[in-house]
Amino acid sequence: MTQWNVTAAAAARSLGRNSIVCGLVALLPLIAGPIAVGYRGFVPSLGWFLMLVFCVMVLALAVHLLFDALLFRLASSHETEAAGLAAVDDLLSRMQLRKPGGAPPGLERRIAGSRRIAWRQRFALAICLVIFAILLFDASDGLPLC
Repeated sequence: MTQWNVTAAAAARSLGRNSIVCGLVALLPLIAGPIAVGYRGFVPSLGWFLMLVFCVMVLALAVHLLFDALLFRLASSHETEAAGLAAVDDLLSRMQLRKPGGAPPGLERRIAGSRRIAWRQRFALAICLVIFAILLFDASDGLPLC
């Protein structure tokens, strides 16, 4: 394997792990929220709605990052970087997700774009968890839940 193959495969693994871990962590407040509803009137409706919006955003970004990981895995399966990125561009144009033509971005630029999406996902997950912690603390009136 050449250096670009290793880079593309590493990016695919990293994006896949990040999306799965963040997606599972985002599901925890969605699972624990309804269980805690009966406990001292937990979760005002606006707080629940905000938490739900951010959890859904994290899950949507997780799906997007999994798709990016699959695209990087497709690119790494080819002999040369140009052939791998051309295969990715061809797939995206056939799926009508990208217009054909123009100068396609290189591998490093594509990885940087996916990393920006991963950081947005982490930021949305942090906001979701902070909202959940605030709602949980507010419901307990500062007292321990146990």
